[in-house]
Amino acid sequence: MVGHTASDVPPTMAVKIFSAGVAACVADIITFPLDTAKVRLQIQGECLTSSAIRYKGVLGTIITLAKTEGPVKLYSGLPAGLQRQISFASLRIGLYDTVQDYTEKGEEKASLGSKISAGLTTGGVAVFIGQPTEVVKVRLQAQSHLHGPKPRYTGTYNAYRMIATTEGLMGLWKGTTPNLTRNVIINCTELVTYDLLKKALVKNKLLADDVPCHFVSAVVAGFCTTVLSSPVDVVKTRFVNSSPGQYTSVPNCAMMMFIREGPSAFFKG
Repeated sequence: MVGHTASDVPPTMAVKIFSAGVAACVADIITFPLDTAKVRLQIQGECLTSSAIRYKGVLGTIITLAKTEGPVKLYSGLPAGLQRQISFASLRIGLYDTVQDYTEKGEEKASLGSKISAGLTTGGVAVFIGQPTEVVKVRLQAQSHLHGPKPRYTGTYNAYRMIATTEGLMGLWKGTTPNLTRNVIINCTELVTYDLLKKALVKNKLLADDVPCHFVSAVVAGFCTTVLSSPVDVVKTRFVNSSPGQYTSVPNCAMMMFIREGPSAFFKG
């Protein structure tokens, strides 16, 4: 009898969760300035004072932030961002295979439905657990000392404490509904678009089922997902960053955006 080699043994759930968390943290460190720029662009328009800095484009926002508030500001909220990846990405990605195996129930090949079901399940659990880190991350990325009132928080753990004491414990779960909605849109759109496009490319013999085909499918799926999820993402950012009483609900936040800034506001960032 031939024994299993190390490469034949599938990784355990703990290894998957750990690997997903580490990979997500490394990616977050590299891309965090882009995320900060996105948040600043998404909240632009709420501050109606003439002294407010106007950002133009992702690169322009990064350059303006670095010049006016210092390069370190591009990484404001990074500890919360890493905590978010540890609590969110590690569970969403690390548990995906396990949940998918359960939903397949003996099927020889994973169906698109089982993939979507597994993605929504793990994503929903991860969003609920990681929402406090999302709230703190967004608020630290959004706050500026250049105009308006004094910054609300001095750091990551001060933000957790201040939110819990001034807005109640549930304040740390503010914006969970739009975040869950965003997760549903992203998982469904990304998986469906990727799967359909890859099959179409292979069926029509435009590309072989290899890396270039997967890359093209992933790029198109990512673009479609970003466009469709952008309105919910902007509303989520605005609502999470809002002061108590600024908006009465998520729909009220969306309506106020539409009335004040028009439909284009939903695609900021």
